[in-house]
Formats: sequence, C-alpha cells, structure tokens
Amino acid sequence: MDMKKRIHLELRNRTPSDVRELVLDNCRSVEGKIEGLTAEFVNLEFLSLINVGLISVSNLPKLGKLKKLELSDNRISGGLDVLAEKLPNLTHLNLSGNKLKDISTLEPLKKLDNLKSLDLFNCEVTNLNDYRESVFKLLPQLTYLDGYDMEDREASDSDGEVDGDGDDDDDEDEDGMYHLLKEQLYTQF
Repeated sequence: MDMKKRIHLELRNRTPSDVRELVLDNCRSVEGKIEGLTAEFVNLEFLSLINVGLISVSNLPKLGKLKKLELSDNRISGGLDVLAEKLPNLTHLNLSGNKLKDISTLEPLKKLDNLKSLDLFNCEVTNLNDYRESVFKLLPQLTYLDGYDMEDREASDSDGEVDGDGDDDDDEDEDGMYHLLKEQLYTQF
C-alpha cells in the first residue's frame, strides 16, 4: 500500500488535526520521499515511517508538536537539516538501519535542542573509532545514544516512551490504545 492510501485509511472520518500518532510502517514511498503527509497534522506527536524506502526527508512538512520520529530501515544518507527546521520539538529520533556514514552527517541535529534520544543501530557511522564519544560531544543535549547514556547505563522503558510533559499519554483514547496494542504485538514477534 502506498503512503497516501494508508494516511487516508488512518484518518477514518477524522481530520488531520485530530491525529496524534501516525504509523505508516512498510508503506511504499514514491521516489524515496514522504508523500501525503501535510502540515495539517498540527497535533501529531508520534510518526513512524519504518521500512518505507525513504532516501530523503526533504519534503517533510512542518510538524511543531512532533516529539518522536521513527525512520529506521530506510536509505537516508543525509539531509538531516530539514529535521531541525521542521520538527523543533523532537525528543526521540530513530535512524537505525539507514545509510549514515559520517559523524558530520549528524551535525544538523545540534539544532534540535530538545533531542534526548538518538538511535543509529546498523548505520555505518557506528563502526567509526570513538563513535559514541564523538556523537555525545557533537550533540551535548542527548541523554541516550542507541539506548544507553554516556556512562553506558541502559535507558528505562519510561525514558524512551514518555512524552515531554512526563505523562504517558498512550492510553488516553481508543486510537492511542490501538497503537499501543499494535506496538506490543510487533515487539512480541
């Protein structure tokens, strides 16, 4: 299924401004770009685009409330400056399994003042000498890199899943519960 169709199905008689979580995993992107997602999703806090064939996030709309972005298992190799420009409140970013090779590619993330957690598992950049030290030095706002802090202490579940105000909002409504159950099913298999 392509992204536009999936977004249409996800809306199900709702307006884009009603949506707080959007999971588009395994959809087809067109020419490696995000399509169908617009700035009308003003209240979106969680966006998952896992394994959709992205090579670029250049046409990502401005999403001022987005806190968590899942982009793992795509083909992104750069262009991360768009994230700082369009997602100023991002706290969690997962870029695992992308084509990131150099620490300098991560430089634009310095502008994401609220970024606390960054995942780069299975990216070439993780093979560099002093990778962890270099990333923590480049991005001093980070608390966790690949699920561990600077002292190699593992992030607790709540550190990875709680939104910015400290409340776990996943079960506030039926839609949130649906996504929570879906996420639990994915982790079991």
